[in-house]
Amino acid sequence: MEVFMDFLEGLNDNIIWGVPMMILMIGTGLYLTFVTKGVIFRRFGTVLRHTAVTLFQKREKEDKESGGISSFQAVCTALAATVGTGNIVGVALAVAVGGPGAMFWLWVSALVGMVIKYCEVTLSVAYRTKNSKGEIVGGPMYYISRGLGTKWMAVLFALLGFLASFGIGASVQANSLAGSIHETFEIPTWIVGLVVAVIAALVLIGGISRIAQVTEILVPFMAVFYIAGALLVLIIQAEAIPAALVSIFKGAFTGTSATGGFLGASAMYACRIGMARGIFTHEAGMGSAPIAHASANIDHPARQGLWGAFEVFLDSIVMCTITGLVIITSGLWYADEGMDKGAMSAAAFENAFSGGKYIVTIGLVLFAFATIIAWYYYGEKCVEYLFKENRTAIRLYQVAYTVFVFIGCVSSLDSVWEFADLFNGLMAVPNLIALIALAPVIKRLSADFFKDPDVVHPADKDYSKSLR
Repeated sequence: MEVFMDFLEGLNDNIIWGVPMMILMIGTGLYLTFVTKGVIFRRFGTVLRHTAVTLFQKREKEDKESGGISSFQAVCTALAATVGTGNIVGVALAVAVGGPGAMFWLWVSALVGMVIKYCEVTLSVAYRTKNSKGEIVGGPMYYISRGLGTKWMAVLFALLGFLASFGIGASVQANSLAGSIHETFEIPTWIVGLVVAVIAALVLIGGISRIAQVTEILVPFMAVFYIAGALLVLIIQAEAIPAALVSIFKGAFTGTSATGGFLGASAMYACRIGMARGIFTHEAGMGSAPIAHASANIDHPARQGLWGAFEVFLDSIVMCTITGLVIITSGLWYADEGMDKGAMSAAAFENAFSGGKYIVTIGLVLFAFATIIAWYYYGEKCVEYLFKENRTAIRLYQVAYTVFVFIGCVSSLDSVWEFADLFNGLMAVPNLIALIALAPVIKRLSADFFKDPDVVHPADKDYSKSLR
């Protein structure tokens, strides 16, 4: 078993999340940027006007008769899955092993990710359909099968998404949640497991409507709570910010020398770790978030695509940046070689003011729970696709997922992390192939929308018919 796990770890580090994946991901992003003429960046003001600015306006309510949810609920569900432990632990890992320069390459990954997420969300809405219950469903399995006509690749994606949900969605997040509570409040993990499993089950049985209702409250609260705490730390350590920024840009191209407990990192290694952690946290290209975005009540596919780009911007450009700056300005990233990467973020907050570690603990708990319920929805839609909406299969999946949440709380999950990384990475392959193949469709939809973004299109238009 140990030999197999060593092989799996090597496979993930060198191939699945190594240079080949980075080349495929970055290459796809650059190609799609060329195809769309960089519209996400050229018209970034339009992106913000139709996303961030609307957060301060009266939002539309869920239309139950349409079988969908609001655009805001859709993006909150997607953010619930992407804004997670990667924003705290993942960033700490990137800086601790790649040096401050890893942050620069995380930003590069995020910029490419904004384009990819915009494109995959746009396709997901364009090729979505309704299931037997009248619910709007979509995602890579639908634009692969309906857009490319490649059934086997759609089934492969759904199978990988189903398997990945037990790892990164249930077990890993539950383990992080229970571990944080146990370390801070000394509550036994089995008690935490029971409580979290019961609460999660109560949310999950309500389907996308209840999941969306929970995430539209939870996601804004946890984001504001964590960002406010991190900004307070940065205000206290403001004098160290200029030097931190210099180290980020310098380390990105020249590497970071060994100092204190930090062993040093080359520019190439900083690039690799920064890119890999960036992809892991914003999930652009994996095809998971489009499953949630597809359920949005929206008039044009590209309009929801803007929310996909904004999702990556908030997750990686904003939240990961402030986490990285907190860690770099604290100086803890090089002070102790043996410090646990999960504890590093908490220690960096605590270094600024007494009680700062509780911000990280509460943030981790909220982020992890949000990810648990969002990834359940992704897994359920994959099961629904694989088993042709068989209710027994969905119920069995619901029970199994809840059990894995409890198991995750009480177990050591080093091996589960490796399997989660494997399935997450493999999910991206059929999805990225589909994005490249359907690039002409993305180009047409983008041109149609951006010629006048303020025009309201027919809400019931089936775009998949006009794209054949």
